[in-house]
Amino acid sequence: MKLTITDPKTGGDLFLLSEQESFDRFYYSRDKDKKYFTIAWNKGDQQTITIDGTAHDFMPNTIIPLMFDQSFSFERPLDVTAWQFNREFYCIIDHDAEVSCVGFLFCMGDELFIKLDDSAQYKLGLLLNIFIEELNTRDSIQIEMIVILLKRLIIFLTQLGKTSFVPDIKLHDSRMDIFRKFNLLVEGNFRSEHKVTYYARIMNKSPKTLSNIFALYYNRTPQRVIHERIITEAKRLLYYTSKSVKQITYELGFEDPAHFGNFFKKHTRVAPLEFRNSTVTEEVGK
Repeated sequence: MKLTITDPKTGGDLFLLSEQESFDRFYYSRDKDKKYFTIAWNKGDQQTITIDGTAHDFMPNTIIPLMFDQSFSFERPLDVTAWQFNREFYCIIDHDAEVSCVGFLFCMGDELFIKLDDSAQYKLGLLLNIFIEELNTRDSIQIEMIVILLKRLIIFLTQLGKTSFVPDIKLHDSRMDIFRKFNLLVEGNFRSEHKVTYYARIMNKSPKTLSNIFALYYNRTPQRVIHERIITEAKRLLYYTSKSVKQITYELGFEDPAHFGNFFKKHTRVAPLEFRNSTVTEEVGK
């Protein structure tokens, strides 16, 4: 099943896919111009999802949100139900006051697997059925109805994610908003700004305040979040593109290839070209 809707006013798209024999995304090649956010639900047994070249266990009845610039594939796509939408259909940044998901459900810089208990599975199943019904009902308010359903889906998953990610309900407050805002700022600026002081100044917070807030929610410091986002992008560029190390160096805001090489090796234990050559060897061997 593949149901689609396009907003003629904005060109925005939403897809609902289920039981597809082939379902994957390659951002740096085939899908470069198709900037779709994805919410994937594994309705079958445990399988492998490969994200940006790294394999992860995708457990039964688990949801994973995926950014538009992530490449992914599934071991058994037939067991996956997924929603995909672009910014033109619904902009999660412009409407963050409605859904409060930016910097957490999306743009957190880490894979967020959300386990569904029996109650959540039931509720999500009902919501899925309403999506199917509305996508098959052509009328003057169809797009409005689908947007409402999409917002409901995002809010529901954000609430579930926060409960599992931060079990202490008392921490679901303004400090979480600061945590989310920092993640969003990093996503938009990591190529040029590598220091916490920059983000602290933009947010009108001290670096210490940010560190204290991250200690509540995450086992990473703000500086480590920045570094890991840079490394993730470096790996993507080395894995999916033919750009030289020198080109990647300047694209990621480093002054010279030696500095970038030392930074990359410090965090991965291999030099950039070693990483590229090892991933090419692994692909050939498959």
